[in-house]
Amino acid sequence: MAEYGEWTRKGATLSDRTAKKEYGVDRDFIIEGIRADRLEYRKGSMQGNPYIKVLRSQLEQYVAEEKGTNYLIRNKTQTELRTVKREISTLKKGLKDLQFRKTVLEIKLKETEVG
Repeated sequence: MAEYGEWTRKGATLSDRTAKKEYGVDRDFIIEGIRADRLEYRKGSMQGNPYIKVLRSQLEQYVAEEKGTNYLIRNKTQTELRTVKREISTLKKGLKDLQFRKTVLEIKLKETEVG
């Protein structure tokens, strides 16, 4: 099912928890897909907490077939929007810090001109 090297490619896999955040599907939905031989999976454990790792491409196809393409597009769009909003917030904070630093440096520069 999976093409060669897909399990090792960055971003090609995701855990059941990430799938819930990005696609709005729970662990039971993923297990149903595994039992129906629609999803390949690997088991993992992080600090004693077990998780299921699945291929993103297979999960997207399964979600689209089971819940509809509109559901998939809506959830992917919401996830991307959250990411963009978070990045904008980070950039705004960084800009505010840089503006403060600029003001401090300008004051320091004026002080050195006077003396």
